[in-house]
Amino acid sequence: MAKTLQAYPRPSVAVDAAVLTVPPGRPLSVLLVLAGADDWRLPGTFLHEGETLRDAVLRALKSKAGVEGLDPRQLRVFDDPTRDDRGWVLSVAHFDVVRSDRLPASDAVRLVPISELPVMKYDHAAIVAAAVEALRAEYAEDPDPRGLLDRPFAMPDLRRVHEAIAGQRLQPDTFRRAMRAKLTPTGETVVLGRGRPAELYR
Repeated sequence: MAKTLQAYPRPSVAVDAAVLTVPPGRPLSVLLVLAGADDWRLPGTFLHEGETLRDAVLRALKSKAGVEGLDPRQLRVFDDPTRDDRGWVLSVAHFDVVRSDRLPASDAVRLVPISELPVMKYDHAAIVAAAVEALRAEYAEDPDPRGLLDRPFAMPDLRRVHEAIAGQRLQPDTFRRAMRAKLTPTGETVVLGRGRPAELYR
């Protein structure tokens, strides 16, 4: 006789969300929530019976971080059987990338530069690293696929976003040549600092 599903051991299923952003004048950052004394981690929760993964991650973002209206995408499954000291837990990691003005900040919710991550439980640092890798792949193909800049924008502003995401300085002339073919000039200019007016693109 065939075994029923109850005959097989089953893990708990969790969702964790890496929400990335580039705050003005700051490096690439991730949204972390305070779960206890000095216990900063990604917003996450366990999947409820009858609930979709998407509904679970949206619930976690709202209840843990006070964030609504995002569109997180599945990143990958983190399935190391030893990842959670409480038992066998799979995490279906999600990520999103939004402007920082859409994310709240409080004593229990912070935007933390990815280069300054605290020690986090489970494999949340690995989830952040995977989200950053995915984001860098997106920005290697398109100028601003996640809409982190106002439209239209100047080339120096676009370069600063790419530098924040890449985690390194980019040579201005090389960057300009790589981006111009993917942009449309608006015919308008803007004054940035003391230099000559900068052309605006979309």
